Amino acid sequence: MAATRRAIEDRSEQPVGAAFGRLALSKCEAADALGVSVDFLEEHVMPELRIVRRGRRRLIPVRELERWLEENAARVVEGRRSA
Repeated sequence: MAATRRAIEDRSEQPVGAAFGRLALSKCEAADALGVSVDFLEEHVMPELRIVRRGRRRLIPVRELERWLEENAARVVEGRRSA
């Protein structure tokens, strides 16, 4: 039981997707990972991401989400410095 609890606690400290060795997420998972709605993700985030399309399926690489966050976090900091 303690080993199971430890495994769950270890997963909670890892980035989304990393707990299962995931390289890509669905739109719903990506929205959850960013803390936004799927509508917001589709309108404001996905146009700036490279995604994998196969049939109807859309996979968003975890690294793309990380890249998007890094680039957009930098824009906010830069904007405050110049103001």
